[in-house]
Amino acid sequence: MKIEIKGVQFVNKGAELMLSAILARIEQYWPDADIVLKGGPLSSYKQRALLGAYQKLSLRKNRLDLNGLFYCMPKSFHRYLKTWGILTEADIDIVLDASGFAYGDQWGWLQIRHLGAELSRSAKHGKQYVFLPQAFGPFTRKQDQRALCANLKHAALICARDDESLKHIQVLVGPLPHLKQYPDFTNAVEGVLPDYWQQGDRKVCFVPNSNMLSKKNQNQAWKKHYFTIMTLLMAHTIKLGYQPVLLNHEGEGDREICHKLNHLFGDQLELIEESAPLKIKGILGNSRAVVCSRFHGCVSALSQGVVCLGTSWSHKYEHLFNDYAVPDLLIDPTATESALLALLESALADNNQFIEKINEKADSYKQLTEKMWLNVKNKVDASV
Repeated sequence: MKIEIKGVQFVNKGAELMLSAILARIEQYWPDADIVLKGGPLSSYKQRALLGAYQKLSLRKNRLDLNGLFYCMPKSFHRYLKTWGILTEADIDIVLDASGFAYGDQWGWLQIRHLGAELSRSAKHGKQYVFLPQAFGPFTRKQDQRALCANLKHAALICARDDESLKHIQVLVGPLPHLKQYPDFTNAVEGVLPDYWQQGDRKVCFVPNSNMLSKKNQNQAWKKHYFTIMTLLMAHTIKLGYQPVLLNHEGEGDREICHKLNHLFGDQLELIEESAPLKIKGILGNSRAVVCSRFHGCVSALSQGVVCLGTSWSHKYEHLFNDYAVPDLLIDPTATESALLALLESALADNNQFIEKINEKADSYKQLTEKMWLNVKNKVDASV
């Protein structure tokens, strides 16, 4: 059995954490399966080779999608490519789509056009396409609506991560029997605490996100106040006797923000550039509190019972904090300085009001994740 893990990479540590979670389940459920990953600048050959993964060859560029041609190629052609560690769409039995947030108005229409074509081919050739829990929508472009209406029915399982994402799909295709709602599945992954992380109970981890300042963020107040709010909270963290720590969760864009913030404090703050996603989760789970703009950073903190102040550039953040029963921990960019400082103080307080709520929800969502994986396992097993 050949399983493609789609939508993951090695620069965004949330995406790599999803990859780690999926690989652990594949090893548990289907230990003899071959793993297939798409190559690219965010997923290098060396990184894929360490996992023993085959590379997916894709004949797709802009509007052009020729992947359907692979189904017409002789078996000898596919055997030859496999000797070089290369597989095509036609070789793959199962697709586990862990894109996180890739289908909606904030992304290009080509994403959905190509997705629709792939879903259609999967159904035609008896393959299973599974959308693991992720955010969807909104879908206001007519061509997106047509593509999804015609092809989402071909998926084996569609897992929406929140109420709003579920509704965006339901509006298009109705209550499909294979449309479900489950939380983000990295909540069940165990973090690993690195040796260098000491006295975490005296540290507050600040995790920036370049998307907060990009055109993807429709909230202009955040673009205006993001640096001011982060700086204010970092300065007050020091005043309260704690140590602010900067953590780069994704690549160059976030690194630049980390350096700008650090420069405002004389470049004296600890800056973490950790490559292992499980260690990042360990760090976030062993911090006094977290101030985070990365979705999976927020999940990593909350799922381990750590108070997390969040910022938002898409609906997935609002739903995440609602799901954990702590909507008040999502920062309002128009809040007064006194309100922001009071929020930080409440997050750092001993026996604060948030911990019990977070832990209760964390336990229940981990149980839902186990239910989701059982559902995925049943779908896959039924097809082989």
